[in-house]
Amino acid sequence: MLVTTASLTPITSSAWLWFTLLLGASAIHFEAAQGIERIREAGPEGSPYTHMQSVWYFAGVLLLPLPLLAALIFLSFTYEWFRVFRGQAFAYRKVFSAATVVLAVGAAQLAFAAFFPGIGTPYAAVLDGPLGALAVVVAGLAYRLVNYALVIGAIVAANPEQPARKALGHASDQLIIAASVGLGYAVGVFTVDRPWSMPILLVTVLALHMGLLLPQFRIAAHTDAKTGLVDAAWWSDRAVDQLDRARRLARTVGVLMIDLDHFKEVNDRYGHLAGDRVLTAVAECVRHSVRSLDLVGRWGGEEFAVLVPAVGVDELHAAAERVRAAVQTLAVDTHDLEGRDVTVTGLTVSVGAGLFPGTAVELSDLLLAVDGALFQAKKQGRNRTVMAARIVAAQPDEQRTA
Repeated sequence: MLVTTASLTPITSSAWLWFTLLLGASAIHFEAAQGIERIREAGPEGSPYTHMQSVWYFAGVLLLPLPLLAALIFLSFTYEWFRVFRGQAFAYRKVFSAATVVLAVGAAQLAFAAFFPGIGTPYAAVLDGPLGALAVVVAGLAYRLVNYALVIGAIVAANPEQPARKALGHASDQLIIAASVGLGYAVGVFTVDRPWSMPILLVTVLALHMGLLLPQFRIAAHTDAKTGLVDAAWWSDRAVDQLDRARRLARTVGVLMIDLDHFKEVNDRYGHLAGDRVLTAVAECVRHSVRSLDLVGRWGGEEFAVLVPAVGVDELHAAAERVRAAVQTLAVDTHDLEGRDVTVTGLTVSVGAGLFPGTAVELSDLLLAVDGALFQAKKQGRNRTVMAARIVAAQPDEQRTA
C-alpha cells in the first residue's frame, strides 16, 4: 500500500531537501543521546519507551508526503538499531514501534487534511491564525493517541499479570511527547523559511531531552524494580531531610513500618512468581492508602516503610489502620506452581508506628522504636498496629558516667 502511495505521490525537490535535513538532525540527535537512550532501553519491562525523536517525525508530518515520512521513520529506527543499540535490542519490538509511528503520523496528516482539505504538504506553510494552532493541537493528539494506544495495548497483552497502571508509563512521558510535538511544529515552520536555523533548534531539542529525562533517572536510580517504590537508602535520606525540617519548624513526622504477615507461606504454596505479584499488589495498596505527600518505600523483603509528615498520634494510628484494613480486602489474581489461575486472599499486615519528636528525636532511635513496635505487633498475633513507646535520650552527664 505504501509503495502504491509512493508511486502516485509527487515528491518535490524541496521535500527531498527537508527529508535530508530531518534525517540528518535525527542521526545527530541519536549520536548525542545514545548513552542515555541505552540506559532507558535497559529499563524495567512492561512500560512504554518514549523518546524525543517525535520532534523530527512531527516536523515531517508538516513537511513531507507520507511515503517520504515513512522512509524517514524507517531509516531513523534502522540507524538507532545499529548505532545506539548495536543490534542488541529486540528487533520485533523496533519493527512494531516503527509501524505504530507510521500509523500515528498518518493519523496526524489526516487531521491536518481535515482542517485544510485539498492543500496537502507542506502544511507548515498554512498554519497561520487560531485555526492553524487548533489544527496542530488536534494533529498532535491524533499522533499521540494512535501511537500510545497501540503500544499500551501490546504491553498489556504481553504482560497480563502486571498492574495496568504500570503499562501507562511515567506521567512525564506525556510531557516529553507534548514538548516534542511543540518543537516539531517549530522545526517544521522554521524549516520552510529558515532552514539554517536547524542547528539552533537541534541544540534546543538535545537540551530539553536531557532536562526532561534526568529527573526520571534520579527516581529510577532509587526505585525498587519489583514494587516501583523507592528503595531503603533513598527513603532514609528523605527521612533525614524531613526530620531536619520538622526540627526547624517545630513540627511532627510519623513513621510506619509495615510487614506482610506469613509471606513465606505464599511463596511456598504458590511459588515465587506469585509471591512477587502479591508483593507488588501490597505495595500498590499501601501507596494508595496513604496521602500523596507521604513517602512509601520498600524497606527490604516483605517490609515497607512510610514517612508521614505533619501528623499527630491519632492521625498516625488512623493511617496505619487504614493501610491494614485495605490490605485485608486484597484479592490478587496470579498463577500457582502448576500454572493454574489462582486468587490469593486473606492477606494481612502488622504495623509498627512512631512519631518524631514524641517517640524519639533521632532517626536511628525512631526507626529502632518503630521496629520494636512492629515486633510487638507480630508477637501479639499479627494483623494489628502497635504504637512505639517514647525513647528518653540519655543526658550528657549520664553518658559520661555510664
